[in-house]
Amino acid sequence: MLGIGAFARAARLSPKALRLYDELGLLPPAHVDPANGYRRYAPAQLERARLVAWLRRLGMPLARIRDVCELAAGPAAEAVSAYWAQTEADTAARRELAAFLVDHLKRRDEAMKNTSTGAARPGRTLPLGIRYAALSDTGLVRESNQDTVYAGDRLLAVADGFGGAGASAGAAAVEALRGLERFDGGALRPGDLLNVLADAAGQANRSVRGVVTAGAPDHAGTTLTALLWTGSHLALVHVGDSRAYLLRGGELFQITHDHTHVQSLVEEGRLTPEEAESHPQRALLFRALDGSDGVEPEVGLREARPGDRYLLCSDGLSAVVPSDAVREVLGAAPGPARAVRDLVAQAHDAGAPDNVSCVVADVVRDGPAGGGGVGGLDEVADVSADVSASP
Repeated sequence: MLGIGAFARAARLSPKALRLYDELGLLPPAHVDPANGYRRYAPAQLERARLVAWLRRLGMPLARIRDVCELAAGPAAEAVSAYWAQTEADTAARRELAAFLVDHLKRRDEAMKNTSTGAARPGRTLPLGIRYAALSDTGLVRESNQDTVYAGDRLLAVADGFGGAGASAGAAAVEALRGLERFDGGALRPGDLLNVLADAAGQANRSVRGVVTAGAPDHAGTTLTALLWTGSHLALVHVGDSRAYLLRGGELFQITHDHTHVQSLVEEGRLTPEEAESHPQRALLFRALDGSDGVEPEVGLREARPGDRYLLCSDGLSAVVPSDAVREVLGAAPGPARAVRDLVAQAHDAGAPDNVSCVVADVVRDGPAGGGGVGGLDEVADVSADVSASP
């Protein structure tokens, strides 16, 4: 048996940490002297103690470390891998936010310099607007549609529900965001705007919790990908494996990060992107709106440019239609309504094994040259079929 000092040195932990881990039930000593309370540890406990020390260096919370330590070696390895993938995803989201803030502050600095020096202001340009269409389809295999789509003057959203109450969870999440239709973000600073969007996502998660706890027979929840139009920017909120794409200058960019186990394996170099496309666990999420505490969707802000075309879609499209085909359809369609119809048709050609939902929005000049107004529904869209706030 080892005293607490000797055991701490061997495990490379402090006696203070060992006392804390004992109190939490994470690493209790093998024996405690009933007279003086002195702790003694068995040499066999060193392996667990060293694992705890390593996991702490990763920044893993103690509650999660306790769960990992109770697993066999294989499942424990998968749990550590999933944790690190989530950590890297969070870091990537913060990196994007940092890049946006740097760009925003530089622009603000340049504007202040131009004001102080009396630099000539550029000529007046027409304000920007969006034209949009949405379409949700059950597909060719599923009996019901658990997707929810919404397209309005300010809000564009796709949610892909899962579990017994998946359809209700997705509808509840989107409904919680619909209050943003009345939101005027033009008067807010970008940081405040992102806070408003994060708060709305939190309300969406609480709404999902109400659905899930109301009698869902199994684990249920939803993905959520949404864009909020501010007049010059598009604020993004995202959690899960629904996606947002941007077509700009003929190039297609995925602007969201899939919160899936398979994506984490790709980032670790254990799978190629091609292998991930056919992996049997490609739909396994490690982050979604399921009503649990601690869910933090990604938020970001993108500057709108005339000619940009945005796509929000469920994985019923992205999992079966290659990105090159998506780019071709988006580049060829004359308007959003034609684009969403052609994208769903592509999914049908690929077998449509899942529900398929798409929202397409074009950024246009708000005037005669643009052919549409702020929040304008694409003129060839069938409103009853293409714009929906329910599955």
